[in-house]
Amino acid sequence: MTQASVTVSMPSRGVVLGILQKYGVYIAIVLLLLYNLFFTPNFFAIDNFRTQFVQVVPVLIVALGMALVIGTEGIDLSVGAVMALAAAMIPLYIGYGLVPAVLIAVLAGCVIGVANGAMVALIGVQPIVATLSLMVAGRGIALLIANEQLKSVTDPGVLALGRDSLAGVPYSVIVAIIAVAAVALLVNKTTFGKQLIAIGGSRRAAELAGLPVKRILLLAYVLAAGLAAVAGVIGTARLGASVPSTLGNLIELSAITAVVVGGTPLSGGQVKVIGTVAGALLLQFISATLIKHNVPDAYSQVAQAVIILVAVYIQRGKVFTK
Repeated sequence: MTQASVTVSMPSRGVVLGILQKYGVYIAIVLLLLYNLFFTPNFFAIDNFRTQFVQVVPVLIVALGMALVIGTEGIDLSVGAVMALAAAMIPLYIGYGLVPAVLIAVLAGCVIGVANGAMVALIGVQPIVATLSLMVAGRGIALLIANEQLKSVTDPGVLALGRDSLAGVPYSVIVAIIAVAAVALLVNKTTFGKQLIAIGGSRRAAELAGLPVKRILLLAYVLAAGLAAVAGVIGTARLGASVPSTLGNLIELSAITAVVVGGTPLSGGQVKVIGTVAGALLLQFISATLIKHNVPDAYSQVAQAVIILVAVYIQRGKVFTK
C-alpha cells in the first residue's frame, strides 16, 4: 500500500520578481489604502481624496516629462528650477491676460529644455551634468527676475486655475488628466514615441538604423521642461503667489521616484505612463498617511529615497539575489 505524496511548489524567485516589476506599485497602493481604511480616520472622505489629487498634480505633471527623458536613458535635474522660472514669469506678464502669461511662462521653461537638450544631444554632455548646471542657473535666473521677492498673484484667472473646479473636478486635476492622455498618446501611438523608446534601448543601434537621435533627444528635454513649466504655473495658481525661491524644491526627487516606482527603468528603453501616474499617487498617499499620523515630513523624504533604491534593485533583478 502506497501513500500518495503531495508536493506544494512555491513560486520561484523569478516569478515573484516579475510580479513585483509589473504590479509592485499597484500592490503597494492597495496595501497602503487598506492600512488607511482601518487605521486612519476620515482618509476615505471625498474631501480628503480631492485634496490628495490636487496636491499630487505638480509632481505628476513633472514626472510625465521625467519619464520621457528617463526613457532615453537620461535624467533631468532642472525641473524644479524650470518651475521656479515659470512662476517668476507669471507676475511679469499677467497684465496681458491669463493665456499670454501662461504661454510665455511655458515658453521660458522650454528654453531651458532646449539648453538641456542641446548640451546632451549636440555637445555630448552627460545628462546629469547638463541638467545639474541648469538646475542651479535656472533658479538663479528666476530669483533675478523676481528680485528675490515673493510676489502676490491676484488675477482671477490664475487663482481659478489653482482653486476652482468644473463639475466638481478641480481645473488643475483636469490639466493633469489631459497631460497624462497626451503623453500616453505620444509614447504609444506616434513615431516619436517609438523612436524615443528605441533610442533608450540602444542609442548606437538607433543611429545605425538612421533614426533622428539628436532631434528626438532634444525634443524629449524640451517636453520635460515644458511640462515642468506647466506644473510651475499650477503651483503658482494654488499658492496665489510667485515664490521662485522655494517652488519646485526637491520635486526632481519625487518625479524620479514616481517614474522608477512606476516601472520605467533608469536604463531607458521603456516609458510606463500609467505606472508613472500610480507612482505619483503612491508617493502622495504615503505623504498624506505620515502627515495624518503626525510623522514629520522629513520621514517622507527618507521614504522616497528608500523606495527609489528598492525599485531600482527590483528592476535589475537583485532583490532576491545575494
